[in-house]
Amino acid sequence: MNLHETRFDSPCGELLVVTRDGRLVGLGFADGDGRLRRSIGRRFGVAPVSGPAPADVTRALTAYFDGEIAALDGLEVNAGGTAFQQRVWRALRRIPAGRTVAYRDLARTIGAPDAVRAVGAANGANPIGIVVPCHRVIAADGALHGYAYGLDRKRWLLRHESAIA
Repeated sequence: MNLHETRFDSPCGELLVVTRDGRLVGLGFADGDGRLRRSIGRRFGVAPVSGPAPADVTRALTAYFDGEIAALDGLEVNAGGTAFQQRVWRALRRIPAGRTVAYRDLARTIGAPDAVRAVGAANGANPIGIVVPCHRVIAADGALHGYAYGLDRKRWLLRHESAIA
């Protein structure tokens, strides 16, 4: 198994980029208290070794942070997870940049209108932040809630995408 980790400097903090056989399997902030590494360890049973990220991943992240928000849309990802989590994560990738959705609306989108809490839990378990844009999910009243890497980063990402003023 070719599981590699590299670091990527972004305007809102250093990212850990984890790939397996050229596909993105993890993306999170390096100062995230080991959250991403624990997730990867549980999923694969091994820690990634240091290695370069595939050029397409690096190019897409660079373009995204340079303002080409849609640059991440074409990246291939393999987030793992349960069937329910995968449904939520696929729905997250369909939220257009510059838009936000409420947890309850996301639950409706995946055909599980009574599963708002489960949608929130799946959103929080997302191992591929930014590319699988869990930061685009907000409370029904428009408030920013629940981002594993902090509300300041969530706010930064949404402003970067022009989702909030």
